[in-house]
Amino acid sequence: MGYSRAVVQGDWCFVSGVTGYDYTAMALPESVGDQAVNCFQTIEKVLTEAGFEMGDIARVQYTVVRADLVEQLGPVLERFLGDIRPAATMIIAGLIKPEMLIEIEVTAFAG
Repeated sequence: MGYSRAVVQGDWCFVSGVTGYDYTAMALPESVGDQAVNCFQTIEKVLTEAGFEMGDIARVQYTVVRADLVEQLGPVLERFLGDIRPAATMIIAGLIKPEMLIEIEVTAFAG
């Protein structure tokens, strides 16, 4: 399949869905909160490499595997996006591997 972690088009950066792996250890934590932290750390790294920053995030889509996990995400979402306040969508759906609990996709605009 064709895949890019991120695609930049002018002032826009489209970051593909990021799951909660810690890529330095190639490990996936068990908690949805820890997975979300890893997602945002990867997103921040990708945006920086593309010339963007977290404050440029205009839209975010969260895919969470179960509705009962959403409450645990609140503090992490507040930590990373509370001041940014992007347009957001949260979907409850299955992911590719059963141990994956969350996937986060963002669109950033630096215009």
